[in-house]
Amino acid sequence: MSGTEITLPPAVVVHGLEQAIAALAEALPVTLLSAPGAGAFAGALWWRHLTAQARAAHPATPCADILDCADAPGHAMAAIRAGQAILVLDPACPAFPRIATLARILPARPPALDLAEPGACRRLRAWVLDDSTAALR
Repeated sequence: MSGTEITLPPAVVVHGLEQAIAALAEALPVTLLSAPGAGAFAGALWWRHLTAQARAAHPATPCADILDCADAPGHAMAAIRAGQAILVLDPACPAFPRIATLARILPARPPALDLAEPGACRRLRAWVLDDSTAALR
């Protein structure tokens, strides 16, 4: 299940519930992407809860979500056990091939708009509608 086989809507980096809800409020297909390494410092359960609450706020918005586990295979395994379907995991990690048989694993973060950047919320709709980076997703 390597990451090259996954086609996703445009990604936005969210750092909390308010940003996740804002990303889904546009009612356009979107991929919620955690901060780099969030699987290690915030945890899979936090991410699962955040994405569930955001989806509950906008249930009609098509949404995928990705938890970035950096180079931490133990956190990736915890995320899989928690029900996380798509992860980012460093391919240099010795456990990468094994974990890639258990879930959809991306070897790198997709192009994304980080909603913590100044003015990012104003650019959100244009980012989600722009399909020029679709081949990279």
